[in-house]
Parts: sequence; C-alpha cells; structure tokens
Amino acid sequence: MAAHDHTHHHGHAKATHQGHDHAPTDFGRAFLIGILLNLGFVAVETFYGLVSNSVALLADAGHNLSDVLGLVLAWGAAALSKRKPSANFTYGLRRSSILSALFNAMFLLVAVGAIAFEAVQRIDDPQPVAGQTVMAVAAIGIIINGVTALMFARGGKRDLNIRGAYLHMAADAAVSAGVVISGLLVLQTGWQWIDPVTSLVIVAVILAGTWGLLRRSVNMALDRVPEHIPPAEVRTVLEGLTGVTQVHDLHIWSLSTTDVALTCHLVMPAGCPGDVFLREVSELLRERFEIGHSTIQVEREEGAPCPHN
Repeated sequence: MAAHDHTHHHGHAKATHQGHDHAPTDFGRAFLIGILLNLGFVAVETFYGLVSNSVALLADAGHNLSDVLGLVLAWGAAALSKRKPSANFTYGLRRSSILSALFNAMFLLVAVGAIAFEAVQRIDDPQPVAGQTVMAVAAIGIIINGVTALMFARGGKRDLNIRGAYLHMAADAAVSAGVVISGLLVLQTGWQWIDPVTSLVIVAVILAGTWGLLRRSVNMALDRVPEHIPPAEVRTVLEGLTGVTQVHDLHIWSLSTTDVALTCHLVMPAGCPGDVFLREVSELLRERFEIGHSTIQVEREEGAPCPHN
C-alpha cells in the first residue's frame, strides 16, 4: 500500500491531497483462469444444448458468453486502472473500472432479453429435451462457475468492478443448479414446458443480480456521492473542526470503483495552522469515511481570532 501527500498553493489558500492504495489488487491470474474455464464451458453447453434441444442450456451458454466478455472487460479495466497519471489524464485511467462495471450490466441486459424472447417462443411450442444431458452439463457448470466466483470473492466487497465479476459467476452457479433441477423435473414428469419456464426463472435471477450493479455503476459514472458515505455527516464533521467557521463547495465522488475523492473550502480565521491541520483532516476523512483523495482549500477569515492559538 502506497500513500502520497501533495501540497499545492492557490494564492492565500493551501490544499493537501491524501491518497491511499490507488492500485487495485491484482486479479490477473483469476481473470485468466476464469476466462479459459468459462470459454470451454460455453463451447460444451452450446454443443450439448443443440444436441439435446435444450433452450435452458443454450440460454445459460449465452449468459456465460456474456460473462466471458464481461471478465475480459473487467480485466482490461483493472489493468488500465493501474496506469499512472499523465498530462492529459491527470487522474490516470481509474474511471475505466466504472465504465467496465456499467458495460458489464448492459451486456447482461442484452443477454437476458435474448434468453427471454427464445423462452417465450418455446413455451408456445415446447420441444423435446434430453433431460439427462441437461443435468450432466449443468452440473459441470456449478463446479466451474463456483470455482471462478471463489477466486473473486475476496475483492468483491470493496471493488465494484471485481464485484461484478464475482456476482456473475456466483449467479451462474445458482442458475446451473436451477438447470439441473429443470432436467430432473423433465425426466420425472415429461413436461417439456418446464425447460423454457426455467429459462424465464434464469432471466429473473440475472435481472435481480444485475440491477444493483447497473444502479451503482450509473451513479458512479454520474459522480454521485458513494452510497457508503453520508454527505451530511461529512459536512457536520468538517464544520465541527476547531477553527472552521464555514464549509462550502463540498464535493464527494468516485474516482474509480475503489477510490473516492473529496474537495471543499474551509473558512478559518487568519493565523490558524495550515499544513499540519490539513494533513490531520485528510487522515480523519480517510479513516472515518474511506475518502482516500481529499483536496482541501482554506479561506482565511480576516479579523477573527484563531482558536488554535
């Protein structure tokens, strides 16, 4: 973990930047293994889905293919997030992880639309399904998707980009379990309509998991205050600092799926401490609200006594 302190002077004001672990944890190996496993499984599901005439298997194969694309996109975004800032990209390319999460959600929505369309058609015209084949292939999917999900589990709590990959794989494992149940029911009852109905249930599961990812990624792209940070509480904390008489121009937003930034102006009496005070405030924001990159500008209030003196 690397911390960076930068101090900039703006006329009578001073600003301090406090950073934390800007580089995301490296999940390169997990991405590579997950992509290869799921590409192989997509090929197996597609082949046996066509052979067994199972729209549930084909639906799951389509979903898994979208997840492979999502994994590739998330991997690329994770790599880009580590690029150092440049003259034109002064924050680096950290926001690429937000775009990745947003595109992942959009990919899933397109996939479920295609799955739902095919399933509805099959309900009107059910086709014979090889239940044993469906169960065997889907059982393999439970293992592959479960193993892939576990590789991303430790990073899903703090990184929306990694969480997107984790949720997709975990949902796929659950969906594969549903397909196994579908195949068993077809074998036991002979009701062919169970297969397309299972596909619609898969669609509902995917939509439920995708909604949160879509909402959070859109909020990040629009610079909404991160959900875990109460802006009113941040303002109250800043206003309660010794010597601060006013807080204005307060902005809090996500630099990436892991980094949060804050800028604000603090009005303080002339003669109050500068750099040490600002470093302490930045550390307070980091520890209490997980805001790792703060820019604080102090505006001097002439004539007012400084309580620090």
